[in-house]
Amino acid sequence: IDEVRKLLGPVANKFPSQCCDASILRYLRASNWNAKKATKMLKETLKWRIQYRPDKIKWDDIAQEAARGKIYRANYSDKNGRTVLVMRPGLQNSNSVEEQIKCLVYCMESAISNLDEDQEQMVWLIDFQKWNMASISVKVTRETARVLQDHYPERLGIAVFYNPPKVFESFWLMVKPFLETKTYKKVKFVYSDHPPSMKVMEALFDMEKLESTFGGKNAENYDYESYAERMKKEEKQKYSKNFGGAKKSGDGSPSDRMSVVSEVTDSDFLASEVCSQVSDEADFSYKNEIGSYLEGLDEIERLQIDCKDNIDGGDEVKK
Repeated sequence: IDEVRKLLGPVANKFPSQCCDASILRYLRASNWNAKKATKMLKETLKWRIQYRPDKIKWDDIAQEAARGKIYRANYSDKNGRTVLVMRPGLQNSNSVEEQIKCLVYCMESAISNLDEDQEQMVWLIDFQKWNMASISVKVTRETARVLQDHYPERLGIAVFYNPPKVFESFWLMVKPFLETKTYKKVKFVYSDHPPSMKVMEALFDMEKLESTFGGKNAENYDYESYAERMKKEEKQKYSKNFGGAKKSGDGSPSDRMSVVSEVTDSDFLASEVCSQVSDEADFSYKNEIGSYLEGLDEIERLQIDCKDNIDGGDEVKK
């Protein structure tokens, strides 16, 4: 940690919440304890946060993307106090990569800011209802991989793939070799008609609180109006806390963890300063790791095109 702080230099003092011990440790774990690599990753994240302003995204900015409940923060945690993000990729309702990523980032920020004091990771519940191969957007998957691996390292505790179809299992076999071992080991396949796999849900969640769509006893599933009201209420509380006598930032509390932009007064100047301090040394291995993963996505895209061509050709033969 001390080595990373030394490499960061004065930047660390200007971004106390992002450069706290817990944050630095996440980047060190993600970089296999390589201090130079962790420092580069962290500086890149600071630059991204200043320019992209993820903590300034409001509900109204993503309300349309959230209409069908393709991704949202559940109103319950797992048994370990980890925030739960529910994802339903089969309910995609837009073609805009930019807007989809904005919605993802909004939910990530919300999930992180609502973690229990002793937690820094979250749970992803991925529901495959209405999902098929056509649901895969290589562009969105590519950008999602970049954002999550570059700027939210070590945030995933466990991912539950709930009722994935057989075709997804084939897709997963193609993607898996491009992922780090510690990442794919966090993935659990669960099937509602397979009692042994459902034990994963019982071990992770209070079944009284878990939504019925995931085998729980809570009949209250996603409701757009009530979710919008909850998000707007939290935004008002966050605003009041930040500008109405909030405690001094940098203590690492959940409400303070994502307050990077509010820590600075001249973001353009600091963005330039951070950019100038990001090392120009040879690209570290984490870029190569991501590159390998993205090469896998390119292969998947080619397979999708081949499948489509075969289907179209088959239709012509039938005609």
